[in-house]
This record gives sequence, C-alpha cells and structure tokens, in this order.
Amino acid sequence: MAQKALNKKIYPEEMTCGCGHDHDGEHGHGEHGHGEHHHAHEENCGCHHDDHGHEEPHHKHGENCGCGQEHSSSGHSHEAVEHREENHAFDNVQKQVYILENLGCANCAAKMERKIQELPQVDYANIIFATKKLQVVANTEEELLPLLQKICSSIESEVTVSKDERKTARRQTESKGKFSENKMDFWEIGIGAVLLAGGILTEKVNGNLSLILFLIGYLALGRRVLLTAARNLGKGHVFDENFLMSIATLGAFVISEYPEAVGVMLFYRVGELFEEIAVARSRSQIMDAVDMRPEVVNKVEGKEILVIPAEDAITGDILLVRPGDRIPLDGTIVEGESRIDTSPVTGEPVPAAVKTGDPVTSGCVNTSGLLKIRVDKVLGDSMVTRILNSVENAAASKPKIDRFITRFSRVYTPIVVILAAATAVIPSLITGDWNYWVYTALTFLVISCPCALVLSVPLAFFSGIGAGSQKGILFKGGVAIEALKGVKAIVMDKTGTITEGNFVLQSVVPAAGFDAEKLLSLAGSCEMTSTHPIAVSIVTAAKEKELRLQRPSSVEEISGKGVRARVTEGIVLCGNRKLLEAYQVDLSNYVDAAYGTEVLLALNGEFAGQLVIADTIKSDAKPAVAALKRQGILTAMLTGDARKSAETVGKETGIDEVHAKLLPENKVEELKRIREEHGSVMFVGDGINDAPVLAGADVGAAMGSGADAAIEAADVVFMTSSMEAIPQSLLIARTTAVIARQNVFLALAIKMLVMVLGLAGLANMWMAVLADTGVAMLCILNSVRVLYKKV
Repeated sequence: MAQKALNKKIYPEEMTCGCGHDHDGEHGHGEHGHGEHHHAHEENCGCHHDDHGHEEPHHKHGENCGCGQEHSSSGHSHEAVEHREENHAFDNVQKQVYILENLGCANCAAKMERKIQELPQVDYANIIFATKKLQVVANTEEELLPLLQKICSSIESEVTVSKDERKTARRQTESKGKFSENKMDFWEIGIGAVLLAGGILTEKVNGNLSLILFLIGYLALGRRVLLTAARNLGKGHVFDENFLMSIATLGAFVISEYPEAVGVMLFYRVGELFEEIAVARSRSQIMDAVDMRPEVVNKVEGKEILVIPAEDAITGDILLVRPGDRIPLDGTIVEGESRIDTSPVTGEPVPAAVKTGDPVTSGCVNTSGLLKIRVDKVLGDSMVTRILNSVENAAASKPKIDRFITRFSRVYTPIVVILAAATAVIPSLITGDWNYWVYTALTFLVISCPCALVLSVPLAFFSGIGAGSQKGILFKGGVAIEALKGVKAIVMDKTGTITEGNFVLQSVVPAAGFDAEKLLSLAGSCEMTSTHPIAVSIVTAAKEKELRLQRPSSVEEISGKGVRARVTEGIVLCGNRKLLEAYQVDLSNYVDAAYGTEVLLALNGEFAGQLVIADTIKSDAKPAVAALKRQGILTAMLTGDARKSAETVGKETGIDEVHAKLLPENKVEELKRIREEHGSVMFVGDGINDAPVLAGADVGAAMGSGADAAIEAADVVFMTSSMEAIPQSLLIARTTAVIARQNVFLALAIKMLVMVLGLAGLANMWMAVLADTGVAMLCILNSVRVLYKKV
C-alpha cells in the first residue's frame, strides 16, 4: 500500500510542542500563570502537519488496504496477497469508474472482474455488485470502454457499460427490478403458468394436446434462458446458470418429465424475478440512506430565486434554504437563524442552533427559520458527496470471507457438475434405472449455480456500511468491519475523545469571608487582558453570570506563576500555589482539587479561594464505556496528561485501565502490551494526533466530525465525535459478520441438504430451484436486516 507523502521534515527542536508551558502535571501558570493547558496536540507528538495543521499519520496497517492480513503492532505486510485490487483500493490515484447497467448476476460480476483484471492495460479492476460500479486503474491512456463492454456483454449479454460521469446530482434509483419495468417478465410467467396448468389438466385426456401446451409454455418461460445459454456456450461459458438450467430442463423433457421441466422453468423464472426485485430494492434502501445529494438548489439572484442543478452551483453563490429543506451544499449562513437537524449526517438527535456566520454542513435539515447560505464547497467537495463516495469506495474493500466465497464458487460449480455427471452414469450402469438417476443428476445441475453464495456476503457487508452511515459512522470497507468484529479491547485517547477538548470553569471554591461571585469577579478582572485558554474560560464564566468586571489599573505578569493586579478592592494575586507562597500568603485553608487546573487567588495578602478549570468529560462517555463493558470489551485510556487528572477522568467514566504521562512511543508500547494480554485492539483518537498508536492498532478509529485528515487516516470515522458511536460500531460490525455467516451457512446447508435428499430419492427439481433462487432471496432479505436493527 502506498504511504502518504510526508513533505515536512521534522527537526529535533520540533519534537517538543514549544508552547512554553509545563507538561509535568504541576498546576503552574506558565507564561500566563496557568497549568496544564489544552494544547493543539499532545506533548512531544512529533507528528507531521498538513497545510491546515492536521497531522498525516503514517497509517501502516489502515488506509483500507483491504489485504485481509493479520496486523502486527507496527502494521502489517502484504505478503501472499492474491488480489492486486487491495493494493489500489484507496490509493490517491486516478481511477476510471463505470456503471454496469442491467447487471443482475453476482457470479457473472465476479467472472467479469477476473476477465478485466487479466487485461494487460489494467493494473486493477473491481466490480462492486452492490452499487453496480466497475473501478479500473489503467496503465494506458487507451480508451477501454469498448473492450470492457465486449467482456461484460460476453458474460451477461444485457449488460451495458458506461462511464460514471456524475453529471446528475441525484443517483437514479435502480430501475431494473421495479414492477413497472418487468411487465414482460410477468406476462411470460403468467402465460407459462396458464399453459402449465392446461397441460397438467389435459395430460390424461389428450396426451398430444398436453405435450403441445407443455412445449409452448416451456418456450414462453425459457426462450430467453435458452437463447442466452446458446450465446454463452458459443463463448465458452459452460458453467453459466442459463446453460445449467437449460440442460436440466431439457433433460427433464428427454426423460418425459414434461410437467417437471415446465414447472422448474416457471419456478426458476419466478425466483429470478423476485431475486432481481429484492436486490434492486435492497440496493435502493441502502443508497437512499447515504445518498443525500440534492438535484436542484435555490440560487438567490438579486430579488429573484433561480432553481438550478446542484452541480452548477459555484463557490460564493447565495442559496435559499427554506424550513424543512435539506442543506444542499456546505456553506456559511449569511442571513437568518434556525435550528439544524444534523442526524442525517452525524446521527446526533438534538437539533443545533445556528445563526449568521455559522458554518452549515450539507445533508442536515433546516427545521425552522429561513436561511441564506453562501456556498463554500461545490457539490463534488461537499459532505453529502464525500459520504456517498466513502460508502461506495468502502464496498470495494472486500473482507476475507468475501474473497474466500468468490474463490470457493469457482471450484464449487465444476465439482457439483462432475458429481451430477457421475450420478447420471455410474448408478445407471449398475442398476439400469437411467430415468431415476438422470433425474437426480438434473437436480444437481440446478443446485450447482453459485449465485446465492456469491451474492450472500457482499450485500451483507454493504448493508453494514449503510447502517453505519445512518448513525454517522463511516466504515472504510468490509475489511474494517471484519477486523472490528474481533476487537477485544478499546484503547482511547483522552482529549477530544473522552473529553470535549475545551477548558471550562468547573467550580469556584471561596475561602472564609469570601463568596463565589466575588471570587469569580476578581479572577475575571485579572484575566481580562489575557488570551490564554484558561484565562478565557474564567472571563467567559464571569460574563455568563453577568458579573461586573473591572479593568485593573496595573497588571504585572510573573513568569511561570501568574499575575499581580491592582483593582479597586486592592492587590489581587491570581495564579498557582508558587505565586501565593512567594508573597507569603497563608495557605493553611487551601485544599488541593482532585481534578483539573487550579487558579488560586489572594486579596491584599489574604487567601480568597480557588477556581478549578478542566476539560469537560463528554456527556455520553460514561454510558458508552458501560455499553462496551456489557459487550465484554476491555477499555483503556492512554494520555500524555498528568496522572491525577487522567485517573479522575478514568474513575468518572469507569474506564478499566488508565495510563498517563505517556509520550507517543510509550503509548505504542502500552498498546502492544494490551494486545498481548487481551487480543485485537481498536484505538480511538481525534484523528489528528497519536499517529504511531493509530498505525499500531488492529483497527484505527477517528473522532473527526468528518474532518479531511480523520477520514483519510482511520479505518472507521465517527463523524459525531460522540463516545456512543464506539459501542454502536462494534454492534454493527458483529451483526454484519453474523449475517454474512448466516447467509453462507444457509446457502451451503440447503444446497447440500437437497443433494443428499436427491441421492436418497426424496428431492425433486422443484426443491433444487428453491435451493438456488429461493435461498438467494432469503440471503438478500437477511442482509438488509442490519439496516433496521436497533443499536
């Protein structure tokens, strides 16, 4: 897997944060007198930054390579990877994307992929059956469309290949499979069913008439199947399902099982039709859940409102968004106030208040006021398109079970066909009962079609990806889901993951003779001129309580300790313990806080009390940790913060293990130890720092709110930045994996059962068709179940 280009050289002096503040947990005031402050990245991170200040983690294992190999603590290798596609699945290379219209057979899609992959002009080819997309990376500028069309139509004649130009804003829902588009199928099935009934009723009255009705009915039902089989046979596709079904039903005619031949073809056509409808509907359900791109937008031109295609909107355009409308493109509010329902994008159920100047994300819903927004990102760059692209690209990353089933299906069909031939000949030579054993062999031919098997796994994983996107969880493919289901321990960063990553005044503790408001007012007055995050949090808290603040007549800043200010009431000392001790203030009544940064105050040499400022623990952190424990998951926190602060957060949230004052390399060592003790590990960070730990984990997850750096770096992105998304992702991954296994077991078990019953003389060709198309429908319906499962 190609690594990201790391353009910035890191010099030794850049390996420390350089902020000038103490990081040893001492509640010093630093330059402004404040202690362990919130820093943009963790201590000594030494990470690489892009132009926006985001790190580009060296994500060795992740980046959705899709190789399916086991990850070591330092990533994984790509040895013995059979498919080339995984080496390209998420590289930043120019891909050609095509639409495969009328693609209806999962097994045929697998054959097309292999044929295209064999082309010398193609480095990588991948067909995503769930989205009917063909991704190609070519090593030539030659136009490949005619060649691709030739390959695809040679395998499935009705398939047409076209470039995915993305000209239309909204994806057209799959038309094939809708009842209105299948009138001919219904007519043919209806006519065939009537003629079959007529043949059965007249069989004992007039044998010749009955045979004619059976023949006409068979042709009405099987004409297209026979023609397709003949065309494919000429191209060398012996194990095509149309050919197998044709041989099976024609064989039934040869042994005079006329009702059976027509009935099996009828059942096959009905099964194929409803399988097609079920696939189209399930595909539509999944894509509707993630495709929120608008068709048109309301552009403001002076006093007029012009309705234009969404892809025609450019940066700087002003768009009108009415109450109830979805935000069409990423932008900034230039007029109006409202509340925004972000749940379609983030899964967060509580609407957020927005006003002029606030950024808004496409896909969210304007619930109340009239808004005018300025377009900041065109359709191709907006969140709605990024989510769709992430889901579609995720479907290209195939889990190990999917690759196994694809390989298995290539040997399964020939083995069953050989078994059918042996069943027809060997027992017949011994017993002389050719009709019985040939009939049994024909049931084997029907069962030999691997479509239900090939379809069962990718649709389950695609449904899991869709279910995650509904809750603001972006899985980077089936590989990520497959790895996530086996996770035994969750290791988390503190700042930005368990906590909000901001400084907030937690408590005001006045000494005897002082009240809380007076103490906060004095502290706010002293800190009015400071831009330090802790100072800002104090001033903000004072203003929220509408306290009177006065600008000091003089302010002396004492490096590493705090400030000495003169106000109306006298001389105020505001800083850490060292500051007050330097001025011989009696601290006998001072009690050290259990958590956070303390700011001590003294007025005219008398201790006045203390303020406690700390990073706020996320409201959903404690219930999320409890949910993980109910799933049997060990929880651990790795942080560079002071031990006392870290242990307080761990105790408050219920985290099992807390490891504090860690440098990035120490975090990697702790992660290795946790993996050795407990098994597969998922690391959850903010997607900006802790690159070594993210790279060393089996699954890397980012609390990113959809940030570009987070989306690129991690295997899983929690767009909500909420802790509850962690247990939700595990449940979705486990449910998806269970459904995929159920589908495989169901398909194989029923096919094997019908084979055994056929050998025992207890199964007929009708049951064989049920074991093929009927099981495929069950697998489809079972797969979309994850979309509706509550997690």
